Amino acid sequence: MFAALGAHPWAYPMLEVVHIVGIALLLGNLVLIEARVFGFGAALPAQPLARLGLALVAIGFGLCAITGLLMFATMPEELLANRVFTAKMALIMVAGCNAGLFHARHSLQRLDGTARMLMLVSTALWLLVITCGRWIGYV
Repeated sequence: MFAALGAHPWAYPMLEVVHIVGIALLLGNLVLIEARVFGFGAALPAQPLARLGLALVAIGFGLCAITGLLMFATMPEELLANRVFTAKMALIMVAGCNAGLFHARHSLQRLDGTARMLMLVSTALWLLVITCGRWIGYV
């Protein structure tokens, strides 16, 4: 079944399109929340903005996870042998741990230096995930 998905003339490219939409939702909303953590838009309450933004981040991550798993299923052996793919998966796990730490310490209530650092690390990690995703086909 999954081999047919990879061979279909428009199914795999549409998975990639949905994957990119997920990336846009995820990273775009994280940058919006990061801007608020850094003091931009201080008139906007951080918690309601974060609730909306994080809901969209979750939708984006869900789209990426679903489409990523489907794309992975079309060629698992090749991807598991690819070091860049392995790095991408490790970076996603580290990004998840970073997000867990951000929320466990109630960073949105604190908006302190540690919250800013964790947001910068988050953005850097997701940019590295995207970079690895693009490099998978070239390594």
